[in-house]
Amino acid sequence: MLTENTKMTVKKFLVQLDEIIEKQHLLKHQFYQMWNEGKLSLEMLQEYAQEYYLQVHYFPTYVSATHAACDDLEIRKMLLENLMEEEMGAANHPELWLRFAEGLGVKREAVKEREHLAKTQESVKLLQQLSRSENPAKGLAALYAYESQIPEVATTKIAGLKEFYGINSEAALAFFKVHEKADEIHS
Repeated sequence: MLTENTKMTVKKFLVQLDEIIEKQHLLKHQFYQMWNEGKLSLEMLQEYAQEYYLQVHYFPTYVSATHAACDDLEIRKMLLENLMEEEMGAANHPELWLRFAEGLGVKREAVKEREHLAKTQESVKLLQQLSRSENPAKGLAALYAYESQIPEVATTKIAGLKEFYGINSEAALAFFKVHEKADEIHS
C-alpha cells in the first residue's frame, strides 16, 4: 500500500498505482457497463452530462494547482501543456462537454446552472485537496489515476453513443475524440 513515508522508485510507484487503478477502473463501474450495453435511458445520459460537467469545469484547476506545487521543470512543462489543451481556444474542454450535452438535448444553461449532487461536490473537493497538496506527488498521482483511464473510457463511450443512442455528430462526440488521444500522452 502507498504511504507518504514509503520510499520507492518512480517505476515501483507507478506499478503499484496501476494495480490500484485496475482494481477500481472506471469501466468496471455499473454505470459505464450499462452505457456500453445500451442499457441507459436518454434521461440517464442527460443527467450524467449535467452532473459530470462539474468535474470537467474544475479539472483544469487540478492541473494548475499541481503545476504550482511542482518543482520539476519537465513535469511542470507537461502540466502546462495539458492545462493549455484543457482551456485554450473555442474548443476548450468545458465547451466540448457542453456540446456533448447539447447533442443529448440538454440546454447549456441547464448544465451550467445545475445544483450538483453532494457526491459530485465531494469528488471535486477531494481532487482539489489532492492537487493543492504541498506534496505534488499527490496531485500527480490523482491526475495520473484519472487520465490513464480516459483514452479507453472515451473510446467505449463513443462506441456506445453511436451504436445504442444514435449520437453521431462531430460536435457531440468531440470531447471524447479529443480524450481518446490527448490523455494517452498526459498519462
